[in-house]
Amino acid sequence: MKPQKYREEIWLALEIGNSRLHWALFIGETLYLAWDSDHLPEFVIQQLAECQTLNDLLEKIFPEFKSLTNTLPLCPLLIASVVPSQTAIWQTYPNTHVITLNQVPLKGVYSTLGIDRALALWGAGKTWGFPMLVIDAGTALTFTAADANQCLVGGAILPGLGLQFASLGQQTGQLPLVEMQNFPSLPPRFAINTIEAIQSGVVYTILAGIKDFIEAWLQLFPDGKIAIKGGDRTLLLNYLQALYPEITPRLLVEPNLILWGMQKIVMVD
Repeated sequence: MKPQKYREEIWLALEIGNSRLHWALFIGETLYLAWDSDHLPEFVIQQLAECQTLNDLLEKIFPEFKSLTNTLPLCPLLIASVVPSQTAIWQTYPNTHVITLNQVPLKGVYSTLGIDRALALWGAGKTWGFPMLVIDAGTALTFTAADANQCLVGGAILPGLGLQFASLGQQTGQLPLVEMQNFPSLPPRFAINTIEAIQSGVVYTILAGIKDFIEAWLQLFPDGKIAIKGGDRTLLLNYLQALYPEITPRLLVEPNLILWGMQKIVMVD
């Protein structure tokens, strides 16, 4: 693949996450629109592969799509995926390119580093500069960092908010399943009922962990930057602002870091 061939073209980026599909339509270097969708069954993807124009394709995968002025041919589709079964299905779409870890120019990466973490870190670092720490508040809560030489420092992975609540509700005999959307504000720290006790335990330990990682990062790199993405980012930012207001001004918020990481690779000279 010659990335520079997309510099003046329309192309689609697809991030296949654990829970959702994340899409972007680029016109050259410009992100024209971005949206999310559920994972699609194989028969739907096969139908998409039979679309004749970009307009037809977008109408099927983006319900709010307003038709482009001109009817355009199908454009290249670049994929970054953490779900191998979905990756294989999507390769039935014509003119597909799967971005792999060896295409991300980070130094010092290990072979099992997730492509999502690598691309988010690359997108953030190339946008705002290195050193860079990326916090991804998605299905998993991850920390991934690189130094000023664009060399991987390392990171950590733990279950995200939803996964922690779900594991308690599904893997215990007595504890209820707690839904995150039911408590937009911080729960009481010392709870006097089971639901609030679960909320307290999960939320305050996650927030303390995020604070600890940020402080450790800034001890290593006082001028280092910090970006946050992921479906739980807004909820966690609200919690952090209420509990640790000194932290949130340091956080750069950008939900499309992986898509921007793909763009930075595609547009390399």
